[in-house]
Amino acid sequence: AQALVESGGGSVQTGGSLKLSCVASGASSNVNSMGWFRQAPGKDREGVACIDTSGKTNYADSVKGRFTVSLDNAKNTVTLQMNSLKPEDTAMYYCAADRLKWAAACPLGGGFFAVWGQGTQVTVSS
Repeated sequence: AQALVESGGGSVQTGGSLKLSCVASGASSNVNSMGWFRQAPGKDREGVACIDTSGKTNYADSVKGRFTVSLDNAKNTVTLQMNSLKPEDTAMYYCAADRLKWAAACPLGGGFFAVWGQGTQVTVSS
């Protein structure tokens, strides 16, 4: 992929839902893994979820059972459905992609992803 464009961020109350989308453009045929990361003010970036083209997924413990990542290979789009949102989910969310394909589930380390989007803000109020 040469570019990633995120959409779907916004503001919700605790317990609400949001769906983030990320479209990969350019040489999307060499994308094998896509992921979502987030960074809150004053905190380090953390991996949220990732998925590869075979459908294997990986989630951070903090979002398991609440977030679902999915990949539409035909549309070169990865989505993140976020339910039961909490104030601690407030952050800038970034989409990332890479050509690497993993035997096991994709890793949640940002260093494994080469292409990044500009980010979309998610704010959860109590």
